[in-house]
Amino acid sequence: MEENKDKTQESEKDFEGNYIEKFQEQKEEEFYPGGIISWKQKKGRVKIYAQHSTLELSIISEKILKFRYANDGYFEDDFSYAIDPEFESGNTHYHFETTEEALIIKTDLLQCAIKKSDATIKILDNNGKILIEDEKGYHWKDERRFGGHVVISTLKSSKTNKYYGLGDKTGSLNLNGTRRELWGTDCYGYGNETDPVYKNIPFFMGLNDGEGYGIFLDNSFRTFFDFGQERKEALSFWAQGGEMRYYFIYGPKLENVVQDYTELTGRSPLPPKWALGYHQSKWSYYPEKTVRELAKNFRDKKIPCDVIHLDIDYMDGYRIFTWNNERFPNPKQMIADLKEDGFKTIVIVDPGIKIDPLYTVFQQGVHHNYFCQRMDGARFKGSVWPGPCHFPDFTNPAARKWWSGLFGGLIQDGVAGVWNDMNEPAVFEEGTFPRDVRHDYDGHPCSHRKGHNVYGMQMARATYEGLEQFSGNNRSFTITRSAYAGIQRFSSVWTGDNLASWEHLKIANIQCQRLSASGVSFAGSDVGGFIGAPDGELYTRWIQMATFHPFFRTHSSGDHGDKEPWQFEEKYLNIVRKFIEMRYEIMPYLYTTYWQYSEYAKPMLRAISLAYQHDKETLDREEEFLLGQHILICPVSAPKVNQRMMYLPEGEWYNFWTDELLSGKREINVETPLEQIPMFIKAGAILTMQDKMQYVDEFVPENIKLHVYKALGETESELYEDDGLSKDFELGISTLHTFTQKPVDNGIVILHTIDTEYDAGYTGFEVCLHGFEDPYKVIVDGNTINIDQTSTFIVGKEFTAIEIVKQ
Repeated sequence: MEENKDKTQESEKDFEGNYIEKFQEQKEEEFYPGGIISWKQKKGRVKIYAQHSTLELSIISEKILKFRYANDGYFEDDFSYAIDPEFESGNTHYHFETTEEALIIKTDLLQCAIKKSDATIKILDNNGKILIEDEKGYHWKDERRFGGHVVISTLKSSKTNKYYGLGDKTGSLNLNGTRRELWGTDCYGYGNETDPVYKNIPFFMGLNDGEGYGIFLDNSFRTFFDFGQERKEALSFWAQGGEMRYYFIYGPKLENVVQDYTELTGRSPLPPKWALGYHQSKWSYYPEKTVRELAKNFRDKKIPCDVIHLDIDYMDGYRIFTWNNERFPNPKQMIADLKEDGFKTIVIVDPGIKIDPLYTVFQQGVHHNYFCQRMDGARFKGSVWPGPCHFPDFTNPAARKWWSGLFGGLIQDGVAGVWNDMNEPAVFEEGTFPRDVRHDYDGHPCSHRKGHNVYGMQMARATYEGLEQFSGNNRSFTITRSAYAGIQRFSSVWTGDNLASWEHLKIANIQCQRLSASGVSFAGSDVGGFIGAPDGELYTRWIQMATFHPFFRTHSSGDHGDKEPWQFEEKYLNIVRKFIEMRYEIMPYLYTTYWQYSEYAKPMLRAISLAYQHDKETLDREEEFLLGQHILICPVSAPKVNQRMMYLPEGEWYNFWTDELLSGKREINVETPLEQIPMFIKAGAILTMQDKMQYVDEFVPENIKLHVYKALGETESELYEDDGLSKDFELGISTLHTFTQKPVDNGIVILHTIDTEYDAGYTGFEVCLHGFEDPYKVIVDGNTINIDQTSTFIVGKEFTAIEIVKQ
């Protein structure tokens, strides 16, 4: 009996992560749909009745198919936090036919064959090439512990297939051969093998013999993905409850898959431009004197910075929406003074509300029943920073509205953005909420088993909606640690409590690439590592990489040493300063890249496997990445190296530092002195830059720089402009410059078109030529101009054509 008791206790302890494997050992029975009995066609969908299950196949567009299964005669409400309410279906026309063996549904681009004998699925392109094919296909198991079920789908796979995505997962960029789990976890000091981690994005892409597709499993229960680890010939994904509901998204280009998935789950709003500047944070900056000294140091040392973050110690006893009056006696004045000097202030909020009868936020939450309850009706109590706390049910619309309304005071104080933390949700002793905690789930009541993975996203949503409510015509900025699919509609993200190590520099690079491939481009890491103290070389190399990540913040745990740039030796400080300055110099390009992401769902960071999927040499490369269309970066991820190998994708590339032109589709050895990061510009690019600044829009530059890299063929570059702060751009008050570079006899021509309703204030363009052989002449709008030997000249910002021809 004692032995059995110990095993039971172990099962309880391990249940969250391992119970499926334990049940499999007990040879749990599997159930299958069986043969097809009948079917019914409707507009945009087909309902197929099998012996033991019903399949509803919806044609979302000619590229997107949605599959839902019901095992007991009816479907769940088709409710999702992930799908953008404003998403509009594309071409839902389809052709339906039957053969002796299968039902065939055809769109303009796809064929879906459903086998009559067992309801298994095969999806082919319009040339008849198989994209995915069921192995076991859809099936389910009884969940003995709770009387529910586990829903599973198994596809055929092979060791040559490539798989990418799943949000912020660590480990190799290519997921083949691994098993991954989605159950948001506060994983302080995580490593390269840690799983699960913070975010829950059940979307992955597959590459099958050069053809790309994506699968989005829209199920918020604890989910698992096995990419051939258990059986090399099979790819399986399953959830510990709920409905098997997944979307198949056809490429064939992986970049298009990311775009379509991002359109489905929602495009990111355009943030204030200052949010793309450099952020400085620590746990914690206090009292007020420390914050003011921090800001003064940045300005005195001429290190650009836009944002200072205040961690939990700004609060009164860690009570959310309060200030510690001893540490910050006049926060409104402090924030106003910081703003005058070009700094924005961001404060942290956590979901735990201190149990304190004298605390207004606690009183309101109890009075209106906004807090999460356990199965027996008692409010859940868990300990976090304030001590014993209750936690809002952010899946309750009324609770979200209440939470949103609490931000008025902080916004009146001048706070410019909000940082959502501990929202996996994390609880000190328990790890997270017990499974019997109840959630409203927007009118679809459930337990925490279903609500856990969306909790952080809904907190970030409520925060975002609160900032939108009180910020008037100004754009808002939020950041979150935990997330579900679609988080990009509400928030930026960071990769959590990492370590000050070379391994974690590389992990951060992979995580940010993977997040961008999962629809979440506005991502970054704690530069230098949250835990531990980096030496100057590690911090410098991390800064160099993060200069090209969309979210750029140094953050640290204060008890592990400070990480302000001036904490390191002068030789490192000077290089760090140069790269933070570069962040501001490339701001026109970076802001345009974000606009392309917000407007067209184009990922900002692109692994070279994503951008060059037909080149097999790129498919397992992990460190090289593109920022936007034109900049290729390969971080230095090891100490004391003065050169490294990297892969140049197809095409022609200019070394940013030397202007050397190199042919791609080959591995090269690059010099990597400490003051440089391998950085290449694609031939044909017109890279937009500006003068260095101490903060975004410190001044209006006289000219915007156009770095023209000579092309062999026709190329296009863009420059997007608006005021960077207000929502006036939504009314069309913005400008888009399009630069087209074309070869002509003896040279090139640059054609310039303008769609403008906004004047950015500068007077012209400073054109900087790269790759042109002397002697040459420049003709602007039909007039030859004199140039010196610096390959630089000024033109008006409304020019229509520049010819650069050999004399």
